[in-house]
Amino acid sequence: MSFASDVKKELTMLDVSKPNNAKAELSALLRMNGSLGLSNMHWTLNVQTENAATARRIITLLQKFFDVPAEISVRRQMKLKKNNIYVVRIMQGADQLLNDLHIFEDFEITSTVSKKWIQDEGMLRSYLRGAFLAAGSVNNPETSQYHLEIYSLYEEQAHQLAEFMLELDLKAKVVERRSGYIVYLKEAENIVDLLNLMGATVAMLKFEDIRIMRDMRNSVNRLVNAENANIDKTVTASQKQVDDIAFLEEEIGLNRLPVKLREIAEIRLAHRDDPLSELGQYVRSGEISKSGVNHRLRKISQLADDLRDGKSLPKNF
Repeated sequence: MSFASDVKKELTMLDVSKPNNAKAELSALLRMNGSLGLSNMHWTLNVQTENAATARRIITLLQKFFDVPAEISVRRQMKLKKNNIYVVRIMQGADQLLNDLHIFEDFEITSTVSKKWIQDEGMLRSYLRGAFLAAGSVNNPETSQYHLEIYSLYEEQAHQLAEFMLELDLKAKVVERRSGYIVYLKEAENIVDLLNLMGATVAMLKFEDIRIMRDMRNSVNRLVNAENANIDKTVTASQKQVDDIAFLEEEIGLNRLPVKLREIAEIRLAHRDDPLSELGQYVRSGEISKSGVNHRLRKISQLADDLRDGKSLPKNF
């Protein structure tokens, strides 16, 4: 089972005691997944989902808060993933139900959500829970980038969902995708907050544990990479110094170098893998600092580069 399925399963198991919260959740489920039809002069409502737990949730809310008969049918999708499709069918009282939920008014489906469902934070959280159950998904934080989204066919509806999230200080964005629109969250903190606000506490804690472990691994990897880069840089610099010294020895002989340069050249050849900070302790005339070692080796490299370029040695060399 995917992480998104775990989240939805947990959400469908939440007990809702306040009628307004239940109606807000049901309003989102019916609005986003429902389709209205007319049969024998009666309105019928079909609510479609690929998640069996979500279908059972709709039935539970209808039975608990509305005296509306409903049934579930199952059919197999023949295209793409070929998942089961669960259809909750309401044959009687569909129009009255939709009126009560402020979805169907004056024989038309309203294009935006009634402000009635955002009168308080509890109702707003319930509405977002219903929207996520209807058309939401969230990536497994252990195997992919942080991403939570809710799909909507309608641009106005998507932007309103984003506004609802902003009401809860969540930085939601909307993007057009194929035949609809996506409301999404990318930042891990926002995803954690939304999971918590919707009531998916177990999933939220799991997400947080995975996020903390990933962040720790990333921090360790950055430190290791930085250390490896420093080692590579040190090895490369050391090899360049050794090559320059070998070149000078072959071209002019190290005995022609000034005493201080000859001494540090011999030390570098004897301690090829040591960092500059350790070379200074081998100087016979007295320990010198890292900057002092670097200064002398830079002079050696400059002499070698000059000779390679065909330049003459300094007169006072």
